[in-house]
Amino acid sequence: MRALITGGKGFVGQWLAAHLKDRGDEVAVIDIETDVADGGAVARVMADIVPEAVYHLAAMTHVGESWEHPGQVLRVNVLGTAEILAAARSIEGSPRVLVVSSAEVYGVVTPAQLPLDEDTPTQPASPYAASKLAAEAVAFQAWRGFGQSVIVVRPFNHIGPGQSPNFFVPALAKRIVDARRSGARSLPVGTLTTRRDFTDVRDVVAAYRLLVERGVPGEVYNVCSGRDVAMSEVAAQLLELAGADLTLETDPALVRPVDVPVLRGSAERLRAATGWEPHIPLATTLADVLSSWETD
Repeated sequence: MRALITGGKGFVGQWLAAHLKDRGDEVAVIDIETDVADGGAVARVMADIVPEAVYHLAAMTHVGESWEHPGQVLRVNVLGTAEILAAARSIEGSPRVLVVSSAEVYGVVTPAQLPLDEDTPTQPASPYAASKLAAEAVAFQAWRGFGQSVIVVRPFNHIGPGQSPNFFVPALAKRIVDARRSGARSLPVGTLTTRRDFTDVRDVVAAYRLLVERGVPGEVYNVCSGRDVAMSEVAAQLLELAGADLTLETDPALVRPVDVPVLRGSAERLRAATGWEPHIPLATTLADVLSSWETD
């Protein structure tokens, strides 16, 4: 299968490219050198590659930073999705497009709503989440209005080696390694009471390819482990793995204006469609993340 990955040089994109190549696919990637919101540029790339599958990962993904640049987030995440879909429709064969959304679209939920499935009402609480829900609307309109083969995926938190320290787990792992090297006794952290559903990025990209193969166009699928873990527990595991005795101190600069208290999803629809199961335990992922900073 000939595949195009937008955002292909990013954290998830690199793992996805490696996975697709391992499965025998021919892979082309674009990243920041191509503005996905520039219709002409995207159309030229699509015409050159003529992919059979498009994995649309390109996006502004940092929830915290979206509060500072909401307009740019909307431009890249919503208009970029529209242009990718339009370009895909313009080439022969109209490739299947996997549009990567986010579990952040569910917003602030109550314990009674857990686990979250794809029919849970969406109520985005951040500019990032709002942009992802708008991108979903663009994708579903392409399915309904043009009959385009589009699938939307809502990954919950995914982590692994190579992730930017703009995100909680790699940031904390890096600060632990730095603190141990410098002899510091304390560590700045954000909110530790929130709970998240973590999946290893290597399991996530396997789900993406399975959905391109077996998913139903016009559907949305969660990708998640089905288990929520407190950030405090993640921090404790990283400290134990690193053998570090550090005091955690809340830094107001690391606390978001609005933070979803808990996210836990159901991947039953994904499982039924593809047979996917996550295989890499959280402890293994955390050890790999920590090791990647120790050898950096």
